[in-house]
Amino acid sequence: IFLGTALAGVVFCLFGGQPLIILSSTGPILIFEKLLYEFSINNDIDYMEIRLWIGLHSCLQCLILVATDASYIIKYMTRFTEEGFSSLISFIFISDLSKKECLSFGGSLVGKSCKYVPDLAMLSFILFFGTYSMTISLKKFKASRYFPTKCRTLLADFSIIVSILVFCALDYVMSLDTPKLHVPTQIKVQHPTRPDRGWIVMPFGKNPWWMCLASFAPALLVTILIFMDQQITAVIVNRKENKLKKGCGYHLDLFWVGILMAVCSFMGLPWYVAATVISIAHIDSLKMESESSAPGEQPQFLGVREQRLTGILVFVLTGVSVFLAPVLQYIPMPVLYGVFLYMGVASLHGIQFWERMKLFLMPAKHQPDFVFLRHVPLRRVHLFTLVQITCLAVLWILKSTVAAIIFPVMILGLMVVRKTLDLIFSQHDLAWLDDILPDKDKKKKEDEKKKKEKKKAKSEEHNNGDEEVRTTIIRCVRCS
Repeated sequence: IFLGTALAGVVFCLFGGQPLIILSSTGPILIFEKLLYEFSINNDIDYMEIRLWIGLHSCLQCLILVATDASYIIKYMTRFTEEGFSSLISFIFISDLSKKECLSFGGSLVGKSCKYVPDLAMLSFILFFGTYSMTISLKKFKASRYFPTKCRTLLADFSIIVSILVFCALDYVMSLDTPKLHVPTQIKVQHPTRPDRGWIVMPFGKNPWWMCLASFAPALLVTILIFMDQQITAVIVNRKENKLKKGCGYHLDLFWVGILMAVCSFMGLPWYVAATVISIAHIDSLKMESESSAPGEQPQFLGVREQRLTGILVFVLTGVSVFLAPVLQYIPMPVLYGVFLYMGVASLHGIQFWERMKLFLMPAKHQPDFVFLRHVPLRRVHLFTLVQITCLAVLWILKSTVAAIIFPVMILGLMVVRKTLDLIFSQHDLAWLDDILPDKDKKKKEDEKKKKEKKKAKSEEHNNGDEEVRTTIIRCVRCS
């Protein structure tokens, strides 16, 4: 896993169109791999071999999507779809981490008296919630009035590291056997993962020959998973609120994700795609704000540091972390869960859907001065928010069942719901609460416009050339 993450991440950050995106193994992909593994065991099929063929077919399908300009569908992924997707991922992130913390702390309440009794459950909760609370507090400390500006900025930028160090020290002082992070201490050269295979998965030999053709169908589902996860995350990263100056590169990103699918399948490594929460956290860590502001005024957001270095360093350090196992094994799992909880909560910041949900609990006179409240009646705002809440609840229920594997199809369902909202809301309301959907024939019109401009430019060049020839002839005649 460490090797695959480092390899895929470095390649993507070096050659991808949007290096601010962070690749990882996402929930839908892991669910698919789990179901595929169970299917293989129950039907006496070699899992790694059929997984290889699914990965190769998915790679080919991704390349076909790139060649046919299929990424144009992102034009129909408006704020409604983006916020529904990112909110669901954030809530899943928070829910799963809280569940893991409750189920894996490894202790129970002991004793009937009031005397001190070592309790892993209580300490795990303190480490978990303490790490989260301290990280949040240090992030907000940047806007406080205490200490010089440079000191506050330093604490805010390294809030996660400071919180980890503080609560790792607390865990060490308490000397209780809390669950720790498990990191492999060495890389096995001949058998990297299992004794029965090497570095390369062989495509033939264990399954029937027709299995390579039959794997096309499940590969189609994987391709939909990858396409939707990758492109929606890219849309969220490239949203105009982040004030990015460089281009996006949706086709190039999907191209490299497809190539990495084939490479990881041959090497038996996990499949990687854009991770929403981690990518948002990466964007937040690179945001720039104005240094000088009036007393009591919040710093102004200036933009994001757009570069490839941070992503490359993150993935290189991920690969090198195998050699840091003696140090990393002292980090308690509750501390890491606290960091991940912060990432899930922080990703909700700046989502208009989340801000509109809070309006249900606010009297009108205490509501913030949002721009959309000036142009759209409050009842229409609440109705639009209720539609989003209903969609989010349906997605959450489906996510908790076996139907979770068709997660990308659910996201396509959000796009269908958004299209039907044109029948309920006016274009004026949707322009402020969401984005206006593009015209059906907009792309054709744009292509025709570009062709006309090219023809016009060529004709002008031709006319200019003829004019130069005429001028030259006239000069020659006059000279003679």
